[in-house]
Amino acid sequence: MSSQDPGVGVEPSRDEGSAASDGPANAAIDVDGLELVYSDGTAAVQGVDMTVPEGEFFGFLGPNGAGKTTTIKVFATLLSPTAGEVSVNGFDVRSEPRAIRETIGYMAQETSIDPELTAEENVRFACEAYGVPSAERDERVTELLDLVDLADVADKRSEEFSGGMKKRLDAATALVHRPPLVFLDEPTTGLDPKARNRLWEYFRRINDLGTTIFLTTQYLEEADQLCDRLAVILDGEIVADGSPADLKREVGGEVLDVELEADGDASSRAATIAREFEAFADASVTETDEGISVTAETAREHGTDLLVALRDADLTVTGFNIRAPTLDDVFLAITGEELDADESSEADAEGSR
Repeated sequence: MSSQDPGVGVEPSRDEGSAASDGPANAAIDVDGLELVYSDGTAAVQGVDMTVPEGEFFGFLGPNGAGKTTTIKVFATLLSPTAGEVSVNGFDVRSEPRAIRETIGYMAQETSIDPELTAEENVRFACEAYGVPSAERDERVTELLDLVDLADVADKRSEEFSGGMKKRLDAATALVHRPPLVFLDEPTTGLDPKARNRLWEYFRRINDLGTTIFLTTQYLEEADQLCDRLAVILDGEIVADGSPADLKREVGGEVLDVELEADGDASSRAATIAREFEAFADASVTETDEGISVTAETAREHGTDLLVALRDADLTVTGFNIRAPTLDDVFLAITGEELDADESSEADAEGSR
């Protein structure tokens, strides 16, 4: 591989007699009937089937406690499945965990960099840990620090870095061995929008270079912007999958957002009126902090009629908008709840198990 292709994986060498696990050609991840039950009897993952082609930017969504982090830890060989078959980069998670670890990068929710080391020292240490040949380390360190825009602060101790800089450095250390597949477990949680956008640029860059990316995130905009395809997990089961555009089309129609003057039970009263509104018989009506949202094929045609009905019920409309569905609408329709990126992470919820 050319040294100008950081982040692009290389097929690892195999011992004689060793063969890759059976699975679809060019599949970075192939899963059939994955189940994981914790010792206390909690079924964290139930019958998951999934195939992620090489080179895809794949998003994995779900509420806290739905099984996202458990699934990603099985793929990274940090947990052993109770049942089912799982291969990662052609290797079986049960019988070939070491080969898998050599061919993946894993960026956990919490950064793993050493705050007392400089950016360069952190990346160099990761090179040593992953067995990067000593003759290649200087060039690899330079490439990766440049890739994540930290070359100008290579000699600064990472304890001086902002949260976004630490995340980018952590990502660089996960790529020193040029893995063909990288797992990103809620990599931008807690970052400000500017720092998040810089990481997005970096993730796009390594994906463009050929790296398969498996992303879990609490930010639906992030999934919409970055991912070729998504899967939604709920109570340990995959309940929807497809491209962001496909999933939005499945919601159907358009969304009418109505803002109401704060008045006790105004949102509840407005939602009741909308649900009883004949033109919106098949609509999805949800209460929001500002008022209500109505998703319907007839939202544009009959939106003004609903506004009149709300006015006649002595409800004061302060604003309204008709728009195309977003992934937030998709998630709400599929799971019945909103995805709150500010909630505690799923890893925290699962850490007590």
